[in-house]
Amino acid sequence: MTNTEGIAAFRHREDLASIPVYRQGKPAPTDRRAFKLSSNENPYGPLPSVIEAIDKSALTSMNRYPDMHGWKVVERLAKRYDVDPASIILGAGSSEIITELVDALTGPGTEVIYPWRSFEAYPIIVRGAGATPVEVPLTADLRHDIPAMIAAVTDRTRLIIVNNPNNPTSTTVSREEAEQLMEAVPKDVVVLFDEAYYQFNTDPDTEVAMDLFRKYPNVVVAHTFSKAYGLAGLRIGFGIGPVPVINEMSKVALPFAVSDVAQTAAIASLDAQDELDVRVKDLIAERSRIIEALEAQGWHVPPSGANYFWLQLGDLTDAVAEKLTEAGVIARVFSGCGIRISIGTHEANDLVIETCANVIKELPAAAEQWGAQ
Repeated sequence: MTNTEGIAAFRHREDLASIPVYRQGKPAPTDRRAFKLSSNENPYGPLPSVIEAIDKSALTSMNRYPDMHGWKVVERLAKRYDVDPASIILGAGSSEIITELVDALTGPGTEVIYPWRSFEAYPIIVRGAGATPVEVPLTADLRHDIPAMIAAVTDRTRLIIVNNPNNPTSTTVSREEAEQLMEAVPKDVVVLFDEAYYQFNTDPDTEVAMDLFRKYPNVVVAHTFSKAYGLAGLRIGFGIGPVPVINEMSKVALPFAVSDVAQTAAIASLDAQDELDVRVKDLIAERSRIIEALEAQGWHVPPSGANYFWLQLGDLTDAVAEKLTEAGVIARVFSGCGIRISIGTHEANDLVIETCANVIKELPAAAEQWGAQ
């Protein structure tokens, strides 16, 4: 028999009541033609050479613990980015890198500043550490409000998060804006640049985190193998930061969090840059094709630097989401706010374009709202 009386019968953290539960992207139904475009996954899976590398070595070592520090991966990354290996830490995706950083730097009575709306895990991670989230609203054009983020800094601030490109709105932070932030922030406050989608960011003025890392002493960069490399299910990401900060993160890191399979796949992925570039270029081209088609239909779509795009719909969100779902487009819905749609296969993207054309015809009153965004 399961005890369903609830946690109130036990001593527990009452502040957990304020933490939202992370919602995984909806799966596509299997009884009809539908495409899961709700999780920003790479629709093409791991590269063939990566699958071969896993088959050859990693699957035979599952009875052994992995290298806890992932030195083979770390050394490859250090060479790739021309940094000290001691300035790199691995984690089970970039989400764990962010969690380690928040856990290492914050706690009760401290604050973490980040844009909002942004990555849904931020408030979960921050509140989980006992810290207070300071959510700075995006600008009218759905971008980071850098002056407002600077104005939010207090003596309780321990971390500022820049999500570039921003998830879910897909907008980017320019080099000038990033420099403005770094020049204004106290040097003992760490600034995290969460760049999970940087491979899809084609604007050379906005992919700036590593340049800032080399210039400022308080920058941490979070990257992942989940998106462009197609390794979301294996969970491996990494952080690059000042050695003292990385050392503190190591103290709170979960031992053996990154499997040997994930480490093998990461190294093989780094060896397959040419293959990766082909896939990334294809997804970027598909992104452009979709956005151009939707704009021609009358939709307003913010410029995207990621493998997804955003529709700011407000009160129309649920109505549009229902029509997309009926047609087989399974997107990420933020009720009352908007819809994020990942770039999928060519067939999936054709369905997105076709469905959006039908939706805007069926909801003519919405065209005025989209045009006014």
